[in-house]
Amino acid sequence: MASYTITHEKAKSFFDLYERKAELQHQTHYCPGCGHGIVLKLLARAIDELGIQDRSILISPVGCSVFAYYYLDVGNIQAAHGRAPAVATAVKRARPDSIVVSYQGDGDLAAIGSAEILHAANRGESISVIFMNNAIYGMTGGQMAPTTLVGQKSTTSPFGRNVWNEGYPLRVAELLASLEAPVYIERVGLGNNKQIMQTGRAVRHALENQVRGLGFSLVEVLSPCPTIWKMEPVDAQRHVRDVMPKTFPLGVFRDRTKEAAARPRPSAPPPIAELPKILGIANGLPSENVAPVQPATAVDLRVKIAGFGGQGVLMLGEVLAEAGLDAGLEVSWLPSYGPEMRSGTSNCHVRLGSSPIDSPLVSRPNALVALNEPSLRKFLASVEPGGWVLYNGAALPEGCERADVHTIVRPFTQMADELGDARAGNMVMLGALLEATGMLPVDYILTALDRVVTSARWLEIDRQALARGRELARIGGPHAS
Repeated sequence: MASYTITHEKAKSFFDLYERKAELQHQTHYCPGCGHGIVLKLLARAIDELGIQDRSILISPVGCSVFAYYYLDVGNIQAAHGRAPAVATAVKRARPDSIVVSYQGDGDLAAIGSAEILHAANRGESISVIFMNNAIYGMTGGQMAPTTLVGQKSTTSPFGRNVWNEGYPLRVAELLASLEAPVYIERVGLGNNKQIMQTGRAVRHALENQVRGLGFSLVEVLSPCPTIWKMEPVDAQRHVRDVMPKTFPLGVFRDRTKEAAARPRPSAPPPIAELPKILGIANGLPSENVAPVQPATAVDLRVKIAGFGGQGVLMLGEVLAEAGLDAGLEVSWLPSYGPEMRSGTSNCHVRLGSSPIDSPLVSRPNALVALNEPSLRKFLASVEPGGWVLYNGAALPEGCERADVHTIVRPFTQMADELGDARAGNMVMLGALLEATGMLPVDYILTALDRVVTSARWLEIDRQALARGRELARIGGPHAS
């Protein structure tokens, strides 16, 4: 039998079969002439040569880059559009010994992800970024990208990119090279075999830097997109070689590999048991004299608080949530408000439970605190039968009656005004809610107020408001049911 020597074979870092589609599972599924297949091959080869397959984690966001997880047999995480550097940062800090690669296109990295890549580079995160620049949004129909060339036509610039309207192409390599922290930044291309070989060396260099723990590396790759450019693959490759470098010059923009020191490893996280002490809530209790609530039955309080901005909606929810934490309950607090500082819509969702909370969103409240009529009308129908509705008004508005819920209707703001400030109406309502539902002992609310309210005057008014609200709920009367 004749002997032979294998000089070239499929990288071991590729999957044996590519299961993106049922057919043709032996090959990638990029368009003919696309640069993604070439760069993934170079990346897989570098991973093999460095022996880091079991340590490598690939972050692939939205766009054509996302298909990478069908092909590379490494750890794979799919990130939201533009967020790959942030995800890569989290992974690298959580697993410092891993080799983390962020693999992104220009519409992803240079547009919606521009802040993510800028700050990751500025922090010098020890990740390797491969930036595929084909000067267009490839997957979503050929819209203009931040890197689209001047005069280049796209579906959103049919007359060609105009610098007076869309600005100039964004030069990412030059931009990031102006920062102090990055270790290595190079722009390469796929315009011919010589360029492809240099791209392979650059990709390996970026990975080697991370193996050595040196910090942030980015390789920008000028890549053809024949389908969206409406070119034959050979013509698209010539375009990369002859046209794109006029706007995006090839070369090394930063290489401090020789003198760079290894980035310090992240500090070990504190033990979970120490977190309450670090956060100033030692043992989860407000003081040594107040013990956690031990409910006889399971607790599941879903409170919707709504009103105008300036009525203390978010603070009411914050105090309630803080008190729930002190009581040893599971807690979530989700604010939602408009852009106006005053008179805009404002609401928040508070959940207190004796078991883990599945979602902070309160879509079916068992308690509604409505500080104005629009909020009452908007959320009344969503209250669970048997729940509580507290309304800030002299009487229920027409069409807002429900026989299957408990209601407390009082001019809470007016009552707070009598105590010294109408803005304490939220605390009057909280006192009434506590007394009516028995959801928490008042001691937890008072202790939470001590932390949240920094003004001695306001703390006294809020304490009086809570007491007034509890008194109202005990008295009951024609407006409580």
